[in-house]
Amino acid sequence: MSRMSVAEKLQDRLAYPPKGMRADRAAAYLGMSKSEFLRLVEEGVFPKAKKIGIMAIWDRCALDLAFEGIAAVGDDECNSWDRVLDRT
Repeated sequence: MSRMSVAEKLQDRLAYPPKGMRADRAAAYLGMSKSEFLRLVEEGVFPKAKKIGIMAIWDRCALDLAFEGIAAVGDDECNSWDRVLDRT
């Protein structure tokens, strides 16, 4: 009988989206370069990272909410949350 590693013990057959991501993964998740992502974080378009020890980690759900709030091309009047809340 072979011995299982700790990583193998923790794995299952389901795929989980990451809850937290470092800058390079968060940028890729949003479809942009890391430098562009960090610039938009500094401008306040996307939320700042959470600090966990020395790591900067972005919350996937917070990124989703921020991305939903960005107006679509040609949709300068209102964003999707305005429509959901009937604030058009």
